[in-house]
Amino acid sequence: MKVGFIGLGHLGRAIAERLVRQGVQLVVWNRTREKAEEFARETGSEVADSPADLINRVDRVFVIVFDSQASEKVIFGEKGLISGNIEGKTIVDMTTNHFTYAELAYRELKKLGAHYLDAPVLGSVIPAQKGELTIVVGGDEEKFEENRPLFEKFCKNIFYVGPAGKATKVKLINNIVLGGIMDVLAEAIAIGERAGIDREKLIEILNMGAGKSYILDVKKKKLLEGDFSTHFSVDLIYKDLHYAQDLIKELGLFSFTTSAVKETYGLARKMGLGGLDFSVIYKLFKE
Repeated sequence: MKVGFIGLGHLGRAIAERLVRQGVQLVVWNRTREKAEEFARETGSEVADSPADLINRVDRVFVIVFDSQASEKVIFGEKGLISGNIEGKTIVDMTTNHFTYAELAYRELKKLGAHYLDAPVLGSVIPAQKGELTIVVGGDEEKFEENRPLFEKFCKNIFYVGPAGKATKVKLINNIVLGGIMDVLAEAIAIGERAGIDREKLIEILNMGAGKSYILDVKKKKLLEGDFSTHFSVDLIYKDLHYAQDLIKELGLFSFTTSAVKETYGLARKMGLGGLDFSVIYKLFKE
């Protein structure tokens, strides 16, 4: 099976590598061509000259880029996917998008005879490498079922939630929780250290008590060692929380928590930490 793949950032590359290990032949494109060529050398994949060139070679394409603006450029921009032979083909957009964009992309591609699955993933690099991501999918259920065997190659949990746009809303709600828990944990650990409690011992105790969580499990090593190399960046969680605020406003609701947590990551960006793993906010409270 030959599949297209666009976006070889930290998570995208981990998913693409997993697919190759599972026997999927990839045709890749990345905004920075050197990344695509390096990936191709290491995995035996093909490199496309543009998204339009890529869609001419395959029937389905995974897209995972930074934000909706990047997704729109890849799909609808100059030499984008719609510039190629797109009729009857499926785009699986794993980008964490703005919910209004996911709905729009579905409608516009439908007009062109193509299919769009709104399919953000939950989890980061390490779960991707192990095939343990969670994927939430919106769009035509028939196309969801058609692509389920591919999802099973890199996802442990697979959910279909209905029309395009709903999956993105689920992801944004998830990331309100994700960003908030990381914020609380980072602050609590820094407070404990200031109170004279050993960091390792405190993390162990928190993980047996109120702090026990998936987030602490996967970020414990980074918090202990101070290694904030990127699995999921500050820039990404800040963008996601901004999109989440738009969802909250559209629903006529409010969330003091989301606003406050977002600005914590905003401060980290202002301090030049935007490209690092989002667990780096520990340094804000520590220092």
